[in-house]
Amino acid sequence: MKKYLLISLPLAVLICGFSIKTLLPKKETSLNHVALHVYDLQKSTSFYQHIIELDTVLEPFHDGKHTWMNVSSTSKLHLISGAEKETTHDKFVHLCFSVPSLNDFINKLDKEHIPYESWLGAKISVTTRVDGIKQIFFQDPDGYWIEVNDDNK
Repeated sequence: MKKYLLISLPLAVLICGFSIKTLLPKKETSLNHVALHVYDLQKSTSFYQHIIELDTVLEPFHDGKHTWMNVSSTSKLHLISGAEKETTHDKFVHLCFSVPSLNDFINKLDKEHIPYESWLGAKISVTTRVDGIKQIFFQDPDGYWIEVNDDNK
């Protein structure tokens, strides 16, 4: 009898564990973070705090080389210092943030003297996508492209 229990108990646990796992709802894939390698961490941190209005969160390294920022409840932006120089980046590779009012955001960029453009590169111009979403593009202190749009539905 003991031999039977020793064999059947692990088998029952394995079967039940498998069954319970298959019955639980599957978690969907989510974006955890995006990391940017930056030249001047303080300048980039200030930019994302002041212009994009992201709040910093505790980061585990505490080495002065990282800033972690909340983008949403599930996504973060990691700024990592150590880039040897500011570099050129292609607009096709960009971060995108949605805001409640694109006009208010443009006014903020104007006050800060941050140039923006349409997707095609027309200065001080807004693109209206085929789906009706309005968008602009500009660069952060390290030349990374940022799209801001009004797709805040």
